[in-house]
Amino acid sequence: MNLEDFKGHIYLIDDDPSICRSLSFTLTSSQYSVQTFDGPTSFLHDSLPISPSVILLDMRMPDMPGIALQQKLVEMGRNTPIIFISGESQPSEIIEAMKLGAIDFLLKPFGMEVLLSTIEKALDKDRHSQSELVKSLGMKQRFERLTEKEQEICRLMVRGYGNKEISEIKGSAAATVKLHRSRVLEKMGCETLPELIAMTFDGNGTQYEFFSGELY
Repeated sequence: MNLEDFKGHIYLIDDDPSICRSLSFTLTSSQYSVQTFDGPTSFLHDSLPISPSVILLDMRMPDMPGIALQQKLVEMGRNTPIIFISGESQPSEIIEAMKLGAIDFLLKPFGMEVLLSTIEKALDKDRHSQSELVKSLGMKQRFERLTEKEQEICRLMVRGYGNKEISEIKGSAAATVKLHRSRVLEKMGCETLPELIAMTFDGNGTQYEFFSGELY
């Protein structure tokens, strides 16, 4: 497979060798890279994080149920999107899987068109998550370049406090606060306060925690 044709990586976890062979052939032919695992234990032991990727996960396996692996991955903070593929499942299992963030739950036999469409949806989600992670790390690096005093000023700025209010809160001269604000904007790589405020939120509208920390 040429790198430019690569669509994404698929971890296929199923204890049925025939299903693994069939799906692996079809998905590889569709320009995905595929790793197969005969159960959750081998996946946890041998898989390496790749992005963008998706986990195709059977529910019924001897060593560990699929839902138990999903719970373990959530606890580990490994957020690779999961699509369940199952011959039979209880409604309660489907509900629990979706509550834990599964992209979809496909009952065997399923059409390849449906599977490929669901895989693309999962890969889009993983690309977005990785993009947000890179953005978050970049913002954190910029924030950590600020001095402790500048970090305090920055948190007050993004909460809407003006120079006079910050001066009163910090007991600093207005000119000093103005200088700190200028340095904050410069180090954070933005020109205006609205631009700075916009940078402090991720794509879901949640403010990065290092900007919303305790005020001193």
